[in-house]
Amino acid sequence: MKLTELTRIPHRILEEAAKAGLDRSGDGRAGTLMHVDQETIFSQVNEAFEGKIEIMDTKQALEKYAWVRDLRWSVVERDKDDYTRKVDEDFSGGYFMRILPGAEIVFPLQSCLMITRPGLEQRIHNIVVAEEGSKAHIISGCIQHSEAREGRHLGISEFFVRKNAYLNFTMIHDWSVDTFVRPRSGALVDDGGTFVSNYVCLRPVKDLQMLPVALCRGKESKAIFTSILYGQEGSLIDVGSKAILTGEGSRSEMTSRVIVRRGSRIIARGLIDGDNKSAYGHLECKGLLLDDESFINSIPELIARRAGVEITHEAAVGKISDKEINYLMTRRLSHDEAVSLIVRGFMDVSIMGLPKTLSDEMNSIVDLVASSAI
Repeated sequence: MKLTELTRIPHRILEEAAKAGLDRSGDGRAGTLMHVDQETIFSQVNEAFEGKIEIMDTKQALEKYAWVRDLRWSVVERDKDDYTRKVDEDFSGGYFMRILPGAEIVFPLQSCLMITRPGLEQRIHNIVVAEEGSKAHIISGCIQHSEAREGRHLGISEFFVRKNAYLNFTMIHDWSVDTFVRPRSGALVDDGGTFVSNYVCLRPVKDLQMLPVALCRGKESKAIFTSILYGQEGSLIDVGSKAILTGEGSRSEMTSRVIVRRGSRIIARGLIDGDNKSAYGHLECKGLLLDDESFINSIPELIARRAGVEITHEAAVGKISDKEINYLMTRRLSHDEAVSLIVRGFMDVSIMGLPKTLSDEMNSIVDLVASSAI
């Protein structure tokens, strides 16, 4: 079903989708796609960007373009694990986004993948192509409707960043305490291309595991990964990123901010594999432990395969300083207000390299979470 107006989608769906960054008016977006349960219910390009971008359901793109069939499963291995095999066997669709050569998209594109039916296993395959010289931001929200307490999400995403293209991709997960989530993502970055991957998970989730991989094969190619993770309510979150640097002068930067409370467990991984003598990488992870029932495990891996490779890392995990809390309490804040303010500062979205409008939206989401930190 294709709707002509975003506002015609049921209010209960739009309200939930807004929690994961969906602009309900669509005016501040270059294009929008919504996939609910097992079908795409809305797909539209803002008329100001007609001829600059394409956005449609992945199944539609596979029918329209033979070359999309060649791209599918060329980054992520279809036989990687049980979850990729399931999506290969049967999937309900997903989003296909293509930024045309030389196009600079001033408004972000947006997608929303939602589960509304309890017990549903959603299988998605997304493909994003940033053509040569293009520049765009994408915000993708994955969400479980509050009326559907349990579910499974298996999502494949493949990104292609062509020569001198810039792609900034921000994913926001807003699942429920009974949701099982297995994203599998990969990116190919060509000469002069930049791939920025931002990941935000601020709500409880039963079991989440992901390790997106970027292959920087082009000269002066670059991959930047940033994660903000807030573990709650016994969540098990195993999230990391991997960059393989084979191109001359290729680079990668990885930054993680991790907070755990209420018996949650987070494993924060990072792997940089330098396979060119001029490759450079840096990995940074900082974690806050808010109680004695929770757990943080930071696992950095640095691999150098050529003389001249330079890869560094730094990690710090600990509790909130009593000195910081006491100082803020002297400024007439309660203990809980002080902790909330520190948590808010720790989840700094400015590290994501977002345009101001999108950064403001992200700040609003983080503010809501930080206000309930205690």
